[in-house]
Amino acid sequence: MTEKKITAATADEKIKQLYETAFPEDEQIPWDDLMRPVKEMPLDFTAYYDGEAFIGFTIVYPRKSFNWFWYFAVCEELRGKGYGQQILNQLIERYKGQPFVLDMESTTQVCDNLEERRKRQSFYLRNGFRDTNVYRTYNNITMTIMMRGEGTFTMQDWDDIIHELQKFWWPDDIKEG
Repeated sequence: MTEKKITAATADEKIKQLYETAFPEDEQIPWDDLMRPVKEMPLDFTAYYDGEAFIGFTIVYPRKSFNWFWYFAVCEELRGKGYGQQILNQLIERYKGQPFVLDMESTTQVCDNLEERRKRQSFYLRNGFRDTNVYRTYNNITMTIMMRGEGTFTMQDWDDIIHELQKFWWPDDIKEG
């Protein structure tokens, strides 16, 4: 598997299409708004390929206390074939010894995609992530924060990330509930 660093200028239609289909609409930031922090923040935006075939992408926000695993998507037709595991292994190696934090749709919320959420949670648990018992709800979706590595994650940590990101969006672009 090969990696390619992505910028706002090199993010192509395949990446955009995967972004728009892999994440529920209520969880998506409009593409142009997402590209704004990609241009201006020190984000690790990476696309993954098997030969010439596009597999998926990740966006990690490296921070001093932990790396925020912001987006992780594998093309739908390639899910369940080990590519997600390979990508995660590469990220763990790249950030060796550094904590990771991610937010994912909570398995405690009544929803139509509970089985999908449980599979995703199991994947992360198998790979050393743990539930921090920190939850946020926005756009009526409850997100649970999971962490891999040493340390803790608090609501203040979440608020700090959101405030950092809000510098790159208009204040009304991130709605919290």
